[in-house]
Amino acid sequence: MNLKVTNELKHLSSSQTLKNYSADEKQKLAQASKQFESLLTSMMIKSMNQTTEGMFGENSFGGDFFDSIFQFELASKMSEGQGMGIANQIFKNITGEELSKELLNLKIRPKELSPKIELNNKEPEIPSAKPSNSAISRLSKYEDLIDEASAKFGVNRDLIKSVILAESAAKENALSSANAKGLMQIIDPTAEILGIKNVWDPKENIMGGTKYLAQLLRQYNGDIKLALAGYNAGPARVEEFNGIPPYKETKNYINRVLAYLKNFEEKSYARKQLNTIDG
Repeated sequence: MNLKVTNELKHLSSSQTLKNYSADEKQKLAQASKQFESLLTSMMIKSMNQTTEGMFGENSFGGDFFDSIFQFELASKMSEGQGMGIANQIFKNITGEELSKELLNLKIRPKELSPKIELNNKEPEIPSAKPSNSAISRLSKYEDLIDEASAKFGVNRDLIKSVILAESAAKENALSSANAKGLMQIIDPTAEILGIKNVWDPKENIMGGTKYLAQLLRQYNGDIKLALAGYNAGPARVEEFNGIPPYKETKNYINRVLAYLKNFEEKSYARKQLNTIDG
């Protein structure tokens, strides 16, 4: 999502009837204002970074993920304390008061804007990652097929898209060293089990890969990370280690998919917030 800001405060200047808020309500309003400013900051950094094709170049494998780590940390620092002043303007517009120093010290990081991905508190937070523009362009050709697969097998469409991006960067002719093929990188034995006749056909590949992902999600009671581990390393390895296998490739794969998924969720959240303010 490209962000062009001409007057970032234009939605905040309209007058409205103010009411008295309790201390608890003010704290929640302050937190929501800081969350919005943090998200806006992150979006601005991503937008500016796109003009230079990122720190690692647009087509570098994994560069989008490491770009996002840098953007995530920078946005976090910029949104602390006074930030850009947008949170204060939102809070003042609603309550008629300035944000107090105590409330301004709330450290709201972009990670709190995507509640659907819940990680163990002992694990490092995974920032969102924006795929390259070329990958997004390729993926857009399969939107209808992804929607169809999502509806048929009950798998979140953004999760399907994230798996496709992580597996093949949305290249339908992708072939791995392990002979995994197509958009969702399906090996021949798995294709046979899933009833895929032509693994290179985008529709059969997406339908088969989504069907397999749905089976894994049911097998692991909706645990996305275990399902992704099974998709990458195989269910036998998940059973062998009674959890995510200790393979660097598998761990990186899970983080990559979740980072793409989080990016899609943040974009959806941003659209809802902007629509709310415009309304």
